[in-house]
Amino acid sequence: MKAIVVTDQASGTAGMRLVERPEPQAAINDVVVQVHASGFVPTELAWPSTWTDRLDRDRTPSIPGHELAGVVTALGYGTAGLSLGQRVFGLADWYRDGTLAEYIAIEARNLAPLPGDVDFTVGASLPISGLTAWQGLFQHGRLRAGQSVLAHGAAGAVGSMVVQLAREAGAYVVGTGRTADRQTVLDFGAQEFVDLDNDPLEDVGRVDLAFDVIGGDIQKRSAGLIRAGGTLVSVVGPPEARPDDGLAVDFVVESDRAQLCEIVQQVRDGRLRKNIGNIATLDEAVAAFNPTERRKGKTVIRVRP
Repeated sequence: MKAIVVTDQASGTAGMRLVERPEPQAAINDVVVQVHASGFVPTELAWPSTWTDRLDRDRTPSIPGHELAGVVTALGYGTAGLSLGQRVFGLADWYRDGTLAEYIAIEARNLAPLPGDVDFTVGASLPISGLTAWQGLFQHGRLRAGQSVLAHGAAGAVGSMVVQLAREAGAYVVGTGRTADRQTVLDFGAQEFVDLDNDPLEDVGRVDLAFDVIGGDIQKRSAGLIRAGGTLVSVVGPPEARPDDGLAVDFVVESDRAQLCEIVQQVRDGRLRKNIGNIATLDEAVAAFNPTERRKGKTVIRVRP
């Protein structure tokens, strides 16, 4: 099968190569999925799990990518809950070969049914961004209707999901980004926009929840905006600053079938918009992940026509 592999961490996305690899086999509780579309997060190439296994042994050449949508083609021993020929989407294990390939062996529990009226490219764009936003807001941030949310990077894949899910939950949302992102962020549903290059962040006032995808100085300043009992949620590592009278939480997103089902249902209902910027083929993937200019939205690889 065709697959993208990486062997050298220092090379980043420029070190990706399209090669031939053996098709995977389904182990106990696995399924094999014929991948129709795959998502990719460039920061994967800085994660230890891309390069080593759980015992810290080198596992290169490894196949990156952890988001997928496709069709089940084989069932491992003891696998339950899925069937041959079923359309699925989900989030692959960090320590196993990933989704930038024609086939993947994946634990069945990491997949959810993909409704027939949802395109594979849409399904592949949802797992990391959708689950990250959902878990950060509702599991770790304990967001409730009537609260206020500061969503950083609100035009990006995760940030745009944060904005939409928070609004759907009845929160007041302030989105941040660059000057050119203003209308995009407002179109996703933010009631206010803060241009981080030109507007004072502190003018936002106090918020119940700040969702940080940036880190550094922005994270530290955001901690100072959390009102008593509020939460700073980070997906870029342990917060360097903590709210004076609130919580600071960092987390790694986990696969959750029920949450995936709810997220895709909101897409079907029109309550949640996708944020796909570029769709490329597997043959074009290396170039797509090394763009010469900034692209808005998530890049999705269509593995099968």
